[in-house]
Amino acid sequence: MTVHVTVWDDRERAGGDRARAAATGSTPPAAPALFVHNIFTWGSDPTYGFAAQRPLADSRRLLLMDRRGYGDSPDTPRSDFDVDADDVLDVLGGEASDARSGGAHLVGHGNGAVAALIAAARRPGLVRSLALVQPSAFTAAAHRPVVAALLDRVRDGAPGIPDGVTPEQYLRASTEGLGMAMPEPTPRRLRAVATSMRERPVWEADIPLEAIRDARLPVLVICGTWDGAPDAYREHVGRPLVAVAESLTDSLGGRLVRVPGYYPHTQEPAAVNAALREFWS
Repeated sequence: MTVHVTVWDDRERAGGDRARAAATGSTPPAAPALFVHNIFTWGSDPTYGFAAQRPLADSRRLLLMDRRGYGDSPDTPRSDFDVDADDVLDVLGGEASDARSGGAHLVGHGNGAVAALIAAARRPGLVRSLALVQPSAFTAAAHRPVVAALLDRVRDGAPGIPDGVTPEQYLRASTEGLGMAMPEPTPRRLRAVATSMRERPVWEADIPLEAIRDARLPVLVICGTWDGAPDAYREHVGRPLVAVAESLTDSLGGRLVRVPGYYPHTQEPAAVNAALREFWS
């Protein structure tokens, strides 16, 4: 396998009789869940990743994929959502896919949700359900005016990252520069930021929604209300992301869950975990 996958499975410790019954085959095992992270982070990261989803491992195996260039996965010259989608399928088709459970639940956040959407469209038979946390799938919602305005800005020459900007400077500008706290610039964090700086833009993604609709995959979309977000961050990032979440919910026949704040699974993990438990049941 090309990428690193962290595996959490707390069923034996938490489940007692249920875990033993699953181990002996007297009840079908719960389908595993594969998580695909956003920028600046890695699968098990407590700041931006899925560390707060660990309680869900009491009932099923959780697999947290580190995208190339992030966490414990190998370096890459340029992170690419199409390559990430292939890596997702590699995990789904091997470690995460269980014939008795009918595949794995797939969860993606931000840019990781773009890779999850593409993977689900390519091989829907490997996906039991699709949960999208604040997906950055802007091209799939280009008909929404606030999203179209964002795409016009970035496609018509929005300034890129100036030469000579270090990952620490970029991290500071992307957090403190918008009125948010900057995480500690550890080597692991700065490597993730460096990979994010050279990631293929998600507005180049072609997301085949029709294939997902045709597969009748259950879809859950989770987004924040953006209350309490810095004004500039809410205006330029939050409003388009909310529009994307609403659009995908409509176009995929999914269910939309809104939670307070602007980073759902880390700021409101109890609400997000409860929504995922209900969705997977």
